[in-house]
Amino acid sequence: MLRLGELIVILDLHRQGLTVSAIARRTGLDRKTVRKYIARGLEPPVYGPRLPRPRIIEPFEPYLRERIVRLPELSGARLLREIRALGYAGGRTALTDYLREIRPIHAPLFERRFETAPGEQAQADFAHFKVAFTDQPDELRVVWLFAMVLGHSRYLFARFCLHQDLHSLIRLHVQAFEHFAGVPKHILYDRMKTAVIGEDAEGQVIYNGSLVQLARHYGFQPRACKPYRAKTKGKIERPFRYIRQDFFLGRTFQNLEDLNAQLGSWLDEIANARLHGTTCKVVREAFEAERAALQTLPELPFRAVLELERRVTHEGLVAVGGNFYSVPDCTRSRVVEVHTLADELHIFEANRLIAVHPILAGRRQTRIAEGHRQAPAPKHSKSPRTGALGVGARTGEEVARRPLSFYEAVGRRLARTGAGR
Repeated sequence: MLRLGELIVILDLHRQGLTVSAIARRTGLDRKTVRKYIARGLEPPVYGPRLPRPRIIEPFEPYLRERIVRLPELSGARLLREIRALGYAGGRTALTDYLREIRPIHAPLFERRFETAPGEQAQADFAHFKVAFTDQPDELRVVWLFAMVLGHSRYLFARFCLHQDLHSLIRLHVQAFEHFAGVPKHILYDRMKTAVIGEDAEGQVIYNGSLVQLARHYGFQPRACKPYRAKTKGKIERPFRYIRQDFFLGRTFQNLEDLNAQLGSWLDEIANARLHGTTCKVVREAFEAERAALQTLPELPFRAVLELERRVTHEGLVAVGGNFYSVPDCTRSRVVEVHTLADELHIFEANRLIAVHPILAGRRQTRIAEGHRQAPAPKHSKSPRTGALGVGARTGEEVARRPLSFYEAVGRRLARTGAGR
């Protein structure tokens, strides 16, 4: 095949009027070759297809495709850690380019970012998850994720719980403040019923009374986002998606305690140790700088209570939040008053405190406090009992133990007395 320069020489000589034989003599080419290129003229060169080069991500493509088909919301950072554990030595760009090929394209929406000063604002909310614990694999449970994120540093606190109720909201606020070792000035909420009751005639937001007491005790101002404007609290919505994609999907959990233990490790090692894409700062380092701007914790713990009335079962138990708590054997009232604090449960009979229990985190659990069961348990009972009391005996009384011969003698004496009458 002739090079482009040789072809141009042939055509130029032909335009000068030289014959094919003369051109062949000058160029040293065969006359048939000269004639062919004169007839063809100047054409663009034709190149063959370029062979594709092997990609460093190629050995891991079947694994990635299987993971995306089964769990399409998995994050790129999560998948990068997984394939690096399998031996991948490349960078993140090769992975994200491939994920862009196999994932559907979503049209971006333009948003206005709102940043807050250190210690100024936090955002809090609940998110709904479903999980089958390995302790009970046949039962699909609903669990709720409570999360609070500091607006300036994006430092994240999160815990799973079984109830999206007022007591859980209060308890997890207290845990978040203790974890932060401080309190932000404002906390932004979605219009969840545990935080916002409604609006008055003038359109002012009415907050739950217990939440207001909590806010007064810790010195923060609750704020509700506008209706149907969830993006006004985007700093908390994005962490929910991040937790679902990067932590929750594709894992197994033994029970609620194991779920929270794994979540705590992930928060420490991954979420709060990462370089945040928006702030371009390491989250934990930004939090250490923001901590000084947080309000100090109050000296006294929050002791506001949620008051309930509960009936005592025949087993001497009170049901609260799906769990059972014991009352002492000496309890005579069939209805008692239960005060639920942030971390404790107090039971009162006629305004007298008779039992104190720590809050049980799960469901269908039973706690019998030490000293509440003085009577001996039935032969086949599984309930823990301590001490020994006879039927009708009161707590603290000792029942005399006598041999059977004593009762036989008493019976014979009673029989003689009856015969004498």
